[in-house]
Amino acid sequence: MSAAKVVMYATRFCPYCMRARSLLKKKGVEFEEISVGGDRELWAEMEQRSGRNTVPQIFIDDKPVGGYDDIAALNRAGELDSLLGI
Repeated sequence: MSAAKVVMYATRFCPYCMRARSLLKKKGVEFEEISVGGDRELWAEMEQRSGRNTVPQIFIDDKPVGGYDDIAALNRAGELDSLLGI
């Protein structure tokens, strides 16, 4: 099974962004981080793709999975690893 493509829209010092980074790194997952702090166009892109206006917004294989609370819940349910392809 190959690893999924993970993209996270985030800001640098957001506590939920930090937790999401930490969880993904702990899982050994490489991810692309798009910094939306101070960039209205990237923030609008994130909102359009996710339907949400908070950070982080995480996409696994182009599917929006939500923010930190969402991936933490998936992890607790034992579903995150299969989505990540690990």
